[in-house]
Amino acid sequence: MAQRRTPFGDRARYWFDSTLARGAAALVGWMALLCLAVVVPASAVVVWTDPAAPASPADRLAEVWRLTGETLRLGGATGTPLRVMMSVLLALVTLLYVSTLVGLVTTALTERLTALRRGRSTVLEHGHAVILGWSEQVFTVVSELVAANANQRRAAVAVLADRDKTLMEEALGTKLGSAGRTRLICRSGPPTDPAVLPLASPATAGVVLILPHDEPEADAEVVRTLLALRAALAGVGSRPPVVAAVRDDRYLLAARLAAGPGGIVLESDTVTARLIVQAARRPGLSLVHQELLDFAGDEFYLVTEPALTGRPFAEALLSYPTSSVVGMVRAGTPLLSPPPETPIAAGDLLVVITRDDDTAWTADCAELVEEAAMASGPPTPARAERVLLLGWNRRAPLMVDQLRRRALPGSAVDVVAEPGEATARQLDESGEGEATGLSLTLHHGDITRPETLRRLDVHSYDSVIVLGRDPAPGQPSDHPDNRTLVTLLLLRRLEEATGRELPVVTELIDDRNRALAPIGPGADVIISGKLIGLLMAQISQNRHLAAVFEELFSADGTGVRLRPADDYVLPGHETSFATVVAAARRRGECAIGYRSHDDSSTSPGYGVRINPPKEERRRWAAGDEVVVVARD
Repeated sequence: MAQRRTPFGDRARYWFDSTLARGAAALVGWMALLCLAVVVPASAVVVWTDPAAPASPADRLAEVWRLTGETLRLGGATGTPLRVMMSVLLALVTLLYVSTLVGLVTTALTERLTALRRGRSTVLEHGHAVILGWSEQVFTVVSELVAANANQRRAAVAVLADRDKTLMEEALGTKLGSAGRTRLICRSGPPTDPAVLPLASPATAGVVLILPHDEPEADAEVVRTLLALRAALAGVGSRPPVVAAVRDDRYLLAARLAAGPGGIVLESDTVTARLIVQAARRPGLSLVHQELLDFAGDEFYLVTEPALTGRPFAEALLSYPTSSVVGMVRAGTPLLSPPPETPIAAGDLLVVITRDDDTAWTADCAELVEEAAMASGPPTPARAERVLLLGWNRRAPLMVDQLRRRALPGSAVDVVAEPGEATARQLDESGEGEATGLSLTLHHGDITRPETLRRLDVHSYDSVIVLGRDPAPGQPSDHPDNRTLVTLLLLRRLEEATGRELPVVTELIDDRNRALAPIGPGADVIISGKLIGLLMAQISQNRHLAAVFEELFSADGTGVRLRPADDYVLPGHETSFATVVAAARRRGECAIGYRSHDDSSTSPGYGVRINPPKEERRRWAAGDEVVVVARD
């Protein structure tokens, strides 16, 4: 069978492609031929159509050559062949020089722009905040730093992570919007490399924050970053304060050793577990924590007040009209809600909740107290509690341990998890050695199936805690929340079927899923990463607050509590908030706000009011609650 002849067009295209493959010389030759093929005929047309063109063909051809030379910058000189060749040679040398110069300049600019886009230039800032690493917490930390720097003129936040600079800038811009006066600077590179860390200028920074990741080796990465930072700052006289966080307490000591004496390392899982349990015991407490930890409202400050030196702590509670005193720091040790008779010594710092660092001013508010409106009965007694724990993750044993520590006789915790997620041995080891009246029961089942929840009398529990799985390696960060959202849908259906509201506390990983959660307004939702980000941002502004927060969120220390308002003031009476503060002072507590029952479903505060003025008056209802700093 005769071979089919290849079309001429295909053979010509193949030959053309083959010549181009020979390199730059072939490309230059083809470009020259193409230019001549266009310029020479066009020049001939221009010359032959010119009324003033020479009459003789030789002169016309010379004019065509001159016009072609001018167009291609080849000189266009006429005369003897030597003269024409020298003219072309000079033009080619000029063209080579100019094109080479343009190429060098273009290459240099391209390399510089590429380096800038890659984030490889050194940050030249002083007193800025440096964030090492990238996770969902970066948005919380950066947004809080932007809010804290709202009144600063030259504030800057530098983020160094092993990600593309452009992608980081786009993510921050999309998530946060305008940064106001704060300049956001992103640099690309692994923060575990001491040679890369100088890109963010940590030696001249005001604070360095190291973000934890939600990956299997996240804590080891935090320790490596701390060691790299120590190596990068070797020889630097004054080192900036360092704030970091680890998930597992097994890495806590190593991280603190790597951070050095001035470093602060938080246990993210332990803090999250404590806050979830506190919210489960008193619905609405997560809203109070959110209000206290972000920079949008009132927050913690340390102030000195020489006028109160030598006076009992009880007098300080009614000495600030627009601020709430919750304790003091003595020689670096926080004393939250100390006994009222504790004297304020010289050098003590008062821990106050106020709008800004210049809004804590003193004035006597004792005349605002109305003794007749105070409640005189005993406080509401605590009772045994029943908690339903739906799901299991690495923080679940810590939560069971927290529930065990404060459990009264008759308390019970029922855990529902799939086989392999939780075992009876894990439940027994949670809080091992604690002799309490808490009974633990493990039920195996899939919490995303309706029949599993229907078998449980969910309305008989005082609180329901919904947990997501730990993120698996390689899965998106919001993957554990998918299962949580399905469980919440089923619980919502049970609420609608029975007409009874469930006291649900939900743990989510991604803050974006908060708006998707099918829960009632004002419900308790704990965004684990966001809480740690808020804490890190607060401590970055004042490292002395680290000890205050450690005491405030400790398992057995003094913390934020929600108590019935009728334990402090008579229901149905209108009185000032100063009266509530005075009533709490009698019980050795510090009142810092309240939650209105009538507004508990109204955004944005859902009834929570932190640090109201002492002169604020309102009629207290039976369902209202008072926010206090006290021991259980």
